[in-house]
Amino acid sequence: MIAGRKYFRVENMRSFLNDLKEAVAGTEQDFTEGKLSRAIFLLSVPAVLEMIMESIFVIVDIWFVSKLGANAVATVGLTESLITLVYAVSLGLATATTSLVSRRIGEKNRTLASRTAFQAIVTGIIVSLLIAVPGGILSAELLDLMGADDEIVKEMSGYATLMISGNVVIMLLFIINAVFRSAGDAAVAMRVLWIGNIINIIIDPLLIFGIGPFPEMGIEGAAAATLMGRGTAVAYQFWLLFFGKKRIQISLKDIGIDFRIIAKIIRLSLGSIGQNLIGTLSWIALVRIISVFGSSIVAGYTIAVRIVSFSLLPSWGIANAASTLVGQNLGAKKPDRAERSVMITGWANMILLGLIGIVYIIFPATFIRMFIDDPPVIASGTECLRIVSIGFISYGFGMVMANSFNGAGDTITPLKINIFAYWMVEIPLAWILAIEAGMNENGVFWAIVIAETIMTITAYLIFRRGKWKLKEV
Repeated sequence: MIAGRKYFRVENMRSFLNDLKEAVAGTEQDFTEGKLSRAIFLLSVPAVLEMIMESIFVIVDIWFVSKLGANAVATVGLTESLITLVYAVSLGLATATTSLVSRRIGEKNRTLASRTAFQAIVTGIIVSLLIAVPGGILSAELLDLMGADDEIVKEMSGYATLMISGNVVIMLLFIINAVFRSAGDAAVAMRVLWIGNIINIIIDPLLIFGIGPFPEMGIEGAAAATLMGRGTAVAYQFWLLFFGKKRIQISLKDIGIDFRIIAKIIRLSLGSIGQNLIGTLSWIALVRIISVFGSSIVAGYTIAVRIVSFSLLPSWGIANAASTLVGQNLGAKKPDRAERSVMITGWANMILLGLIGIVYIIFPATFIRMFIDDPPVIASGTECLRIVSIGFISYGFGMVMANSFNGAGDTITPLKINIFAYWMVEIPLAWILAIEAGMNENGVFWAIVIAETIMTITAYLIFRRGKWKLKEV
C-alpha cells in the first residue's frame, strides 16, 4: 500500500514537471479537447510568467525612478494616469483580437486567423499615430491639468512626451501578444515580453544615471529605456509572425487591407475600449482627488499602486487563459466546457490573490520602504497598500469574469458593469469619503475596495445567466 502511494506521488510529480516543461517551451495542445485542468495549466503558466516579468519591470522601474526624488515618482504616477488611456485602447484592440482569433482557431480556420491578425496590427498602428501626435505636443499641458506641481510641468514633462509619442510600441506589443495567446501560443507571448523587459531593466539605470558612456537623462531616461526595450520586443514579434512557424503565420497573401475584418475589430473593440476608458478615467479622477493632498500623497499612492500592479499582473495572465479557452471552445461549439474553464480559473485566481492580499495587509510598510525613504510618502503608501489589499479576493474573481465576457465577444456587458461600478459608485463615493466625510486620501482607497467588490458580484450574477454563450463573432 505504501509503495503504491509512493509510486502514485512520483508519477504525479513526473506528470506535473512534464506539463510545466511543455507549458514553458510551447505546446501543440488542442485546447478544445482533453482534460480541462491541463489546458488551463498549459495556458496559465506562460501567461503568469509573462505577467510576472511585467510585474518585475514595474517594480524595478519605479525603484530606479524613486532615487530621483518624490517629484520624479509623482511624475511617473501622473503620466501613467495619462498613458493608461493608451493602455485602454491597446487592451480594447487586443481583446477584440483575442475574441476573433481564438474563435477562428476553435473553428480550425488558421488562414482566417492569420488574416485577422494582420488587420489588427494595421488598426493598432493607425490608432497609435492618432494618439501620438496631439498627445506628444500637449504633454506638459496635460500634466498641468492633472494637478502637477510647476516643477514637474517645467522640468519633467519630457517623460510624458516620450511615453505618449512612442505609444506605438505599447500598442503593438499588446495586440501581437494577444494574437499569440489567443492562438494557444502563450509561451511565445511570454518569451517576447521577457526579452523586451530584460532589455528595459538593463538600460534603465544606464540612461537614468548616465552610467559609463551613456548620457545622464534623468527621468527621461526611464521613458527612453521603456521604448527601446519594448521596441525590440515588437521587432521580435514581427519576425515570429512572418518566419516563426507558429500557429499564426502571416504570409504575403495576408498582407493587404480588409475593411470588413477591420470594421469587425473596431466594432468589438469599442466595448472593450469603453471598459478600459471607463476604468482608466476613473483612475485619473482618483489621482485628481488625491492630488489635492499634495505630491507626497500622490507619490505614496503611485508606489502602492505599482506594488498592487505587481500582484495583479500575474492574475491577469490567468484571466487571459480563461479568455482564450472561452473563445476557442465557443468556436468549437462547446459552451459548457467554456463555462467550466471560467469557474475553475476564477476560483484559482481568487485564492492566489487572497493569499497575497493577506501578506500586504499585515506588512504594508515593509514593501513601501523598499522604494523610498521619505516618511510622508511611506505613511501614505502604507495606508493605500493595506486598504486596497483587502479587496484582493474580489479582484481575482472579477477579472476572470470580465475576461470571460470579452473572450466570448460580449464586450458591452462588462462595459455596462464598469460604468455602474466606477462612475456611479467609486468616483462619487471617493469624493464623499475623502472630501465631505474628511477621511482624506483613505476615503479614496476605501472607495476602490467597495466599488471593485460590487463590480465582481454584479459580473458573477450576469455570467450565471449564460447569455454570453450565444454570442457570434
